[in-house]
Amino acid sequence: MNKENTWAELPKCQCSHCQQNPNGPIAAQHRSINRLVALADERLRRLLVGFLAQQHGRGGISLMSRITGLDRNTIARGLRELQAEQSLPHKRIRRQGGGRKRVEITVPGS
Repeated sequence: MNKENTWAELPKCQCSHCQQNPNGPIAAQHRSINRLVALADERLRRLLVGFLAQQHGRGGISLMSRITGLDRNTIARGLRELQAEQSLPHKRIRRQGGGRKRVEITVPGS
């Protein structure tokens, strides 16, 4: 059973800014981050939140954990994957052999 995130299931940010002023600009920014993260698959979610934690600097993993509800270890793994060159796709998105077969193969003589 694959359960997709819906807008109603977005995690509530647990940072002090959002707790004190849930309608403020920082809370709106955190809701936007959660919407973006909810649309991503597992790997992209790790990479996105890892990137945001890296951009924030010291304390970024803790902050992103409070905002998104993701585990600190997951965010740290995303950071490691970002820093490892072999994990990033170079030219291909699909693995070799993925996708539709060529027309010449599926309909011979065309």
